[in-house]
Amino acid sequence: MQSLVSFLKGLGAARLMAMIAVTAALIGFFAFVIMRVTTPQMTTLFTDLSVEDSSGIIKDLERQGIPFELKNDGAIIMVPKDKVTRLRMKLAEGGLPKGGGVGYEIFDKSDALGTTSFVQNINHLRALEGELARTIRAIDRIQAARVHLVLPERPLFSRETPEPSASIVLRVRGALEPQQVRAIRHVVASAVNGLKPGRVSIVDEAGQLLADGAAGDPASDGATGDERRAGFEKRMRNQVEAIVSSVVGSGRARVQLTADFDYNKVTQTSDRFDPEGRVLRSSQSREESSATAGPSDGQVTVNNELPGNQGQGGATARDQSKKTEETNNYEISRVTKTEVTEAGRVNRISVAVLVDGIYTKNEKGEMVYSERTKDQLDRIAALVRSAIGFDQKRGDQVEIVNLKFAEGPTVPPIAEPTGLLGMLQFTKDDVMYVIELGVMMLLGLVVMFMVIRPLVRRILASEPVPEVSSIPALTDATGQQLGPDGQPLPAGPSMIDIAQVQGQVHAQSVHRVGELAERNPNETAAIVRQWLTEPA
Repeated sequence: MQSLVSFLKGLGAARLMAMIAVTAALIGFFAFVIMRVTTPQMTTLFTDLSVEDSSGIIKDLERQGIPFELKNDGAIIMVPKDKVTRLRMKLAEGGLPKGGGVGYEIFDKSDALGTTSFVQNINHLRALEGELARTIRAIDRIQAARVHLVLPERPLFSRETPEPSASIVLRVRGALEPQQVRAIRHVVASAVNGLKPGRVSIVDEAGQLLADGAAGDPASDGATGDERRAGFEKRMRNQVEAIVSSVVGSGRARVQLTADFDYNKVTQTSDRFDPEGRVLRSSQSREESSATAGPSDGQVTVNNELPGNQGQGGATARDQSKKTEETNNYEISRVTKTEVTEAGRVNRISVAVLVDGIYTKNEKGEMVYSERTKDQLDRIAALVRSAIGFDQKRGDQVEIVNLKFAEGPTVPPIAEPTGLLGMLQFTKDDVMYVIELGVMMLLGLVVMFMVIRPLVRRILASEPVPEVSSIPALTDATGQQLGPDGQPLPAGPSMIDIAQVQGQVHAQSVHRVGELAERNPNETAAIVRQWLTEPA
């Protein structure tokens, strides 16, 4: 301890304060590095939170003592990565996040015994609106939704019931497709009793009308003709491009498909009679026969009065007749056919396919372009015809053209890492965390070797004692220093430097005498007693 105390005293106050400052800075720097390295990696717990949900989640995290960070004015909450899954399950158990609206949980804590029917109806309406808003937010590109329902009651003594209606305000990311708008209208209409899709109006956050709630809106009946045609063309184009790309390579084919639709609704009724297909319905037969005897004696007839017939009076004449009649009734086959052709019938399909050629490397390693053979193009055309359901009677047309693309072949995708890197499966967050640790370690080494080490060396290094001439300086009675010639030296920078050197020499001598006295206290005391006993 005496050596340490003597060492500290030997440093002096200035050096000691400098060393304390360097030590404090070093401790603070390494404490910051250690805290930064040991801080858990933060990841997103929830995003797009409302103020109510964010407040409830923060209270729960503070109660559990879990560190968290807020971003985007509280809409994003970040927690340690190793606790995300457990926290989500724990918060879901408590009903968080609620989604920024009131759902059917409004009835969980309500006092049904003392609640009037008016309050119950209002709560039911609020719960229905909140549940619909949550369902709509689950659709892609929708950030927030607000639903207003109007469910009128039928007045007393009225035969007509007012139709319910709904209005929806959406905050979206980007733009919604017409199919998504129709889906929202049908979801809301199906969830509310008596509500029709045509009575649902939708507005976005910019005030743009996405769906009109007026009666007779054609969009409520389904997709329009252009939408159906565009959907059909897109589906067929994707099919053709997929099958062609599998042959020529990804990105080496361009497909354009046009479909001609007939949007007229046709109803046709026809009757057909088949003469060969007759069926006996009924049959009726009738047969008649009659016989007539000769004239009797004395009968006066014209025949008897003729000459030559007087002697034939005794002869007998007899007339017979027979009649047969048959009536057959047949049913003739009759076919009545009614054909209804709905709107949207495909009249004609035209397909244009542009394929790139073949790229090969020559002896110099350069890419050389070559056209595809006619046999390959014919096979590709056959695949396209099969994919679109080619009908020559309908007038379908397929054109396959081989031309060189303006851009070269695409670079093949980078193979995924295998082996140890593939097993580790580093994510982007992991890579950034490793980079941060490396930067912290590098910064620590730079501070250690470039700042701390030179400062410590400078503090601990002993000051050099300048060499002083062995010839003592000459002074007069007034203390004025004299030169070698006995003349007084002028007071100037040289005199000041000599005085500084002499002072340093005296201080060094006193310091050495003090060290000798501390090392040999007994001898020092004896010398002092001897000095005191000596006469002056």
